[in-house]
Amino acid sequence: MGPTASGKTALAIHLAERFPLDIVSVDSALVYRGMDIGTAKPDADALARAPHRLLDIRDPDEPYSAAAFRDDALAAMAEITARDRVPLLVGGTMLYFRALLKGLDDLPRADPALRAELEAEAAVRGWPALHAGLARLDPVTAARLAPNDAQRIGRALEIIRLTGRPMSAQLARTEAALPYDALQLALIPSDRAVLHRRIAERFDHMLDAGLLDEVRALRARYDLTPDLPSMRAVGYRQAWACLDGAIDARALREQGIAATRQLAKRQLTWLRSWPDAAPLDCLAPDLAEQAEARVRAHLNRA
Repeated sequence: MGPTASGKTALAIHLAERFPLDIVSVDSALVYRGMDIGTAKPDADALARAPHRLLDIRDPDEPYSAAAFRDDALAAMAEITARDRVPLLVGGTMLYFRALLKGLDDLPRADPALRAELEAEAAVRGWPALHAGLARLDPVTAARLAPNDAQRIGRALEIIRLTGRPMSAQLARTEAALPYDALQLALIPSDRAVLHRRIAERFDHMLDAGLLDEVRALRARYDLTPDLPSMRAVGYRQAWACLDGAIDARALREQGIAATRQLAKRQLTWLRSWPDAAPLDCLAPDLAEQAEARVRAHLNRA
């Protein structure tokens, strides 16, 4: 587990080449076909060295949820272990990790009428105002959401209005544990400034590689809207705005980097309070050796 640009993929491939490990992606954007540049999806060479499960399993106009991920991940893990190999779960979508490790509570289904009411309210007051209201009702959930994360803010408020209880309290009651002995490694940078430089360099590379062309092609191929989960992913949201003329190329770069840094901040907030995680400095020169030692000890104990 780790924030964006922390080197998760490179380390995972390194480990998969040294141990009997098969990689399962834990990323809410990598599931989408055609979203390659803006997600930093592993290229053909990387996938030839270490195939990844749960990549390219949905079209960008299709929904995907934590519950769907848990089902898909458990199926992939069962298949891997049936071949006497070990699943290596790699990614930065912390909600997916939590769903896998702890299960999902029986939260109420989406209520279209209530969601429309919340969206109408947001159109008048703005999502940051609704986020502030959520912070008063469910500070735990609000702390891990960006003030403009319309989808998740709306869902959290919807749950409160349907059940009278905060989502965080309901999720905390979940007890459906993962049926595996999990070694949890958290990549946490010792110097946030270095991570920020990596984020900027990677976003510049995405722009040079054709992020705008990628989003333009996706819009031409699929029936997309800016509110879909796929198009709300960091980078894609800003590229959409640029293609619509709402921002220029300079603002695309600045806002894309800023949004990625905010994503990394939220991921690190999750990780620093994550139970049972063994922290590793992703900037350490001997990171690979440290991770190898952890994995070797875990496999030998198993």
